[in-house]
Amino acid sequence: MKLLSPLSHKKARIEIIPLIDIMFFLLACMMLVSLNMVQLKGLKLSLPTAQTATTENRSDFLTLSVKADGSVYVDKQPTARTALVEELRKRKAEKPDLRVYIQGDAQAIHGDVIAVLDKVRAAGIQKVAFQIKPDSGQGGAIPSAEPAPSSAPVSVPAAGPAQPTSGPSAN
Repeated sequence: MKLLSPLSHKKARIEIIPLIDIMFFLLACMMLVSLNMVQLKGLKLSLPTAQTATTENRSDFLTLSVKADGSVYVDKQPTARTALVEELRKRKAEKPDLRVYIQGDAQAIHGDVIAVLDKVRAAGIQKVAFQIKPDSGQGGAIPSAEPAPSSAPVSVPAAGPAQPTSGPSAN
């Protein structure tokens, strides 16, 4: 015997619109987090610009930052210059195919950046590049003290050791 109820019986429905909203929200959050992952490795510096810069999308690198005052950071950790070679050798032992990006502030002294490059080479690391910003048509001018944009690192491979030339010009 079937009893009649004063309440109407409706089939249960799953509302799909709120589920789609949640999925779009999660997608947007993941995209924002993944875009900012690259900048977490280095400090915010005023990077120099170059017209021949290429965007690098790999994230398996070590970032060495040289601030305007000459201080050196290894992945945001302050490091003394005397301990830099030993730290780099330790990291190279952990990962033999180590890639290094040197990120020098535009106001940093050229000699400080080259000294860091020399220490990287002394540690036996050959895959070295400089992290820079693409030129925005200013002709390679050094920008003011504005921080680097939050985008993928841009690199120009470091040249090998300079070869001495004979005479005043090397034509």
